[in-house]
Amino acid sequence: MGMFDSLNVSASALTAERLRMDVAAENLANAQTTRAANGGPYRRKEVILEQAPGASGFGAQLRTAMTGPSPSSGGVRVAGIAEDPTPPRRTYDPTHPDADPQGYVTLPNVDTVAEMVDLITASRGYEANVTAMQSAKQMFSKTLELLR
Repeated sequence: MGMFDSLNVSASALTAERLRMDVAAENLANAQTTRAANGGPYRRKEVILEQAPGASGFGAQLRTAMTGPSPSSGGVRVAGIAEDPTPPRRTYDPTHPDADPQGYVTLPNVDTVAEMVDLITASRGYEANVTAMQSAKQMFSKTLELLR
């Protein structure tokens, strides 16, 4: 693993966590949207992350250490943003403008408590990666001081 690979890994994680926070904020903002662009209620979105090319487990890292560095450092990347397949909620409110003839309103499948947990988790992950980048920067600075 190269000297700046740790920064690249943390940078990829920062990008992924920022997107997770953006999607959670969008879900929270649309938690009561009964009429979206598709005509139905808003559908909860979730970010799908995957291991970036070059990222590997312990065995692959050991082989790399014994045979030489790999061309990419790995990290994480966003595979896509998918809609949550859980069904929307239905609640009885005959006065709502989007109520069906029986008086039921179809609401988004967004759970605000779960979204807040996702938002906090993404925020903590972002903070952890900022701390990792700062630590790597300090190590690089100390190394350069020693080489003078």
